[in-house]
Amino acid sequence: MSFVLRRLGFYLFTAWAAITLNFLIPRLMPGDPVQSLISRAQGQLDTDAIQSLYILFGLDKEQSLLEQYTGYWGQLLRGDLGLSFTFFPTPVSEVISDSLPWTLALVGFTTVTAFLLGTGLGVLAGWRRGSWTDALLPVTTFLSSIPYFWLGLIAIALLAGPGGPFPASGGFDPGVIPSWDWAFIGSAVQHTLLPALTILITSMSGWVLSMRNMMITVNAEDYITVAHAKGLPERRVMVGYAARNALLPNVSGFALQLGLIVGGTLLVEIVFSYPGVGYQLFQAVGAKDYPLLQGIFLILTLSVLVANLFADLVYMLLDPRTRREG
Repeated sequence: MSFVLRRLGFYLFTAWAAITLNFLIPRLMPGDPVQSLISRAQGQLDTDAIQSLYILFGLDKEQSLLEQYTGYWGQLLRGDLGLSFTFFPTPVSEVISDSLPWTLALVGFTTVTAFLLGTGLGVLAGWRRGSWTDALLPVTTFLSSIPYFWLGLIAIALLAGPGGPFPASGGFDPGVIPSWDWAFIGSAVQHTLLPALTILITSMSGWVLSMRNMMITVNAEDYITVAHAKGLPERRVMVGYAARNALLPNVSGFALQLGLIVGGTLLVEIVFSYPGVGYQLFQAVGAKDYPLLQGIFLILTLSVLVANLFADLVYMLLDPRTRREG
């Protein structure tokens, strides 16, 4: 129990530090976001209107930094992430909530599927070292070294565009109204398949390699030899003894991947113009949309922290030594 409380305290402190940095960084950056918004709008505003914008975005120059900081916390506790410059006057929370399901559907599904398939194949490849499974190693090594976006560009050139079986960009066909009907769902799935395959192929290969190497290391341990000497079934030794212990290092890596699901695979979403959080982040950077940047960074940070806390809890269940240390 003390282990859980210590980890929870650590993550709460980290969340406070991340929120504080998220507040400070836009205010320390050169330039003036409100003036940038006015210049993009190409309009003339009087002094009172400009001052109202500063107050609206929490940048009131008449307030001290501490007053702005406490006001920022008050906004967060109300679930208010501010207003987006790019989609003004749409709230940042609404922009993120519109794009988040797209990212979860694409990156969430592919991350979990790649981990399960890659780990399973890695267990078999490591347990049956020297068999036909070793023929997979050159292929997996090559695929794991290919960046997502590069494979995406190749996939678009070969499989998308006019005459291709897959669309080249977007989340659904033009003219289709987003709703829970088969026309929209079918169009969304068709647009998701190609970017999902590019992520799945490269990330699954990495899990195969890492799990195989860990299985080979674990197979040399004494407790595996003792398990064989007891006459335990091979399947039980492979899954209950070898795979369970070999899986421990991969839990942390998988937790990081889960945390990054919310941010999406940025370059893949850019390549396919996929309407996820990563693509919104790219647009926010180009438009100097500070409130949207802050909101996305905050969601990313909190999702990574929650995923790591989840990994710590799973690690505690898999490794009894962690519970004893607590």
